[in-house]
Amino acid sequence: MRILLASLALIASGMAHAGNCSIDLKGDDAMKFDQSAITVSASCKTITINLSHPGKLPAATMGHNVVIALASDMQGIANDGLKAGLAGNYVKAGDTRVIAHTSVVGGGAKTSATFPGSKLKAGGDYEFFCSAPGHWAVMKGKLTVTK
Repeated sequence: MRILLASLALIASGMAHAGNCSIDLKGDDAMKFDQSAITVSASCKTITINLSHPGKLPAATMGHNVVIALASDMQGIANDGLKAGLAGNYVKAGDTRVIAHTSVVGGGAKTSATFPGSKLKAGGDYEFFCSAPGHWAVMKGKLTVTK
């Protein structure tokens, strides 16, 4: 009986970690994300970013993406992303400061991206943000990585 209970506890703890490997966000026509803080587990083999845009405006007018980076790199990434433009998803090609990012989507669209969980370390100072022009100053949040 003890072995069965111990096995069930291990399975349950694994399920808790599995739910911690996804970042689910909505970005709307009011230029805001539906969350300002997200937690993921450092034990995730892969992490998936899911972004949906429930608004109506097109990507060229009010498009959003999600970029994951160290908080200290956010402004530089956003500034360099301006040159990449909408066609480059407002992320400079090959920018090594970017841990992960999605494509830009407009109203009614969804996108997702995956990246290795090993790119994040527990206790790191991470942010998620939209790098579209002018958006990063208000469309951002804290990404906490737990063990």
